[in-house]
Amino acid sequence: QVQLVESGGGLVQAGGSLRLSCKASGRTSSRSVMGWFRQAPGKEREFVAAMRWSGTTYYVDSVKGRFTISRDNTKNTVYLQMTSLKPEDTAVYYCAAAESYSRSISQWNYWGQGTQVTVSS
Repeated sequence: QVQLVESGGGLVQAGGSLRLSCKASGRTSSRSVMGWFRQAPGKEREFVAAMRWSGTTYYVDSVKGRFTISRDNTKNTVYLQMTSLKPEDTAVYYCAAAESYSRSISQWNYWGQGTQVTVSS
């Protein structure tokens, strides 16, 4: 089993920055890939970013150049640094873990409880 706990959400003005954190615990092999997803009101949950143990990163086009995913293995924590935030980034952000990389939600086995990010215009 893997447990994921997010933190760092909040309210920020457009153009501002936030850093989300996700502390993981549990079986390491089950969290070879760590990722972030988001779900805006009335919309489906979507892939945002992911990172393999090797360090390879993946991003959805809409956040490339603005968001950075990173991990501190000594703290078992994954981060999502978000800059130049836009109102359309408003959503509940979820941390997730998987054994292999995929943008398909069904392939991610473990999920955090979510943290709200609100960007005001």
